[in-house]
Amino acid sequence: MLTLTYCYRIYPDTAQQHWLSEWMDICRNTYNYGLRQIKDWCNSRKCLIDRCSITREYIMAAGEKFPTEVNQLNALPDAKKDFPRLVLVPSQVLQQAIKQLHRSWEGFQKLGHGFPRFKKYGQFKSLLFPQFKQSPVQGNNLLLPKLGLVKVNLHRPLPDGFTVKQVRIIKKADRWYASIALQCDVNVPNSIPHGHPIGVDIGLEKFLATSDGILVKPPKFFKSLQSKLKLLQRRLSRKQKRSKNYEKARIKVALLHHQIDNTRKDFHFKQAHALCDAGDMVFMEDLDYTVMAKGMFGKHMLDGGFGQFRTIVKYVCWKRDKFFGVVNARGTSQECPECGAVVKKDLSVRVHNCPECGFTTDRDVAAGLVIRNRGIASISTVGQTGIEMACADGLPGAEETKPRSKSKTRKGKTKKSKL
Repeated sequence: MLTLTYCYRIYPDTAQQHWLSEWMDICRNTYNYGLRQIKDWCNSRKCLIDRCSITREYIMAAGEKFPTEVNQLNALPDAKKDFPRLVLVPSQVLQQAIKQLHRSWEGFQKLGHGFPRFKKYGQFKSLLFPQFKQSPVQGNNLLLPKLGLVKVNLHRPLPDGFTVKQVRIIKKADRWYASIALQCDVNVPNSIPHGHPIGVDIGLEKFLATSDGILVKPPKFFKSLQSKLKLLQRRLSRKQKRSKNYEKARIKVALLHHQIDNTRKDFHFKQAHALCDAGDMVFMEDLDYTVMAKGMFGKHMLDGGFGQFRTIVKYVCWKRDKFFGVVNARGTSQECPECGAVVKKDLSVRVHNCPECGFTTDRDVAAGLVIRNRGIASISTVGQTGIEMACADGLPGAEETKPRSKSKTRKGKTKKSKL
């Protein structure tokens, strides 16, 4: 089963925008009400049995069952009688708010995520329409239940053979988007290693450096607009909350953040396609960028969006039938790509100069060559010979598939290199 998601800009009229905002607020209240039931049940079980409680007592019966997803969904029809406001929202859209709550609860229990939090006013920014009898896309309009036809900008047509499974309406600043999930009953095989390999090293001084010697400077989207953002945020802080002027200033700040996000993502997609144009196999480092973003260069790491870039490169490689792989990132900048010797250098040294074989190149290009060599070695060790045949035809990396001689490690001991 192949699933694709296409995002389009929609243009609801004033009445439709009012109802969408009203539905989001009702779903937010439903989410908070369900979370309140869960927290009350948890708090009622925190009283210690060997002493008298002063701060907490059982607020419900001891035999009361946990408010599961099924119980809360079954309680929605009766809740509509007590709260007539719930009738305004399509039933399936309202059910998705409860399902979203319990996905967060499962993430807290099983994946170690934080405890679900209450949604403040304006924090619930999407609605999910999970089911359609027929395609909601009708020409240049989107047919949604209880809302009617909404004008949509179909900047690219829906692919043939795909059916619309669900539609999510998203609000970003004062703009509206429709994320359409499409499905087709086909199986797409994974790409096999073939053709020209490329190693990609990413960093702060150079956004990326490839093994072919291509260097790309970091655009620094956030830093270039930081002074303007600072000015808008200062103006926002002086406005009275929930006033009309406060809302206007808040939208200006949100639009600037939206602009930074869009330009960064557009740059990432263009660089990903450029990498796929340059080679048939792309190798990157297996790094945890969430940890690196907590250091002293955290703002610059987040501005680069390296985790998002790696995800986009992987998607574009899959879409264009290119092979994508990750390699161990340990010591890629301290290893010579020609002889495999360890060449120690700190961050101030930007040129790789090996004293063993005399190989000299840019530090980041050398790291890209090491990443490429490790990627080729990882493929050859699992029995994939397609890369070896491609490299034997004169492509770079033919010499890296051969076993190397012994090299000295940091402790002075000798061991065979895995390359």
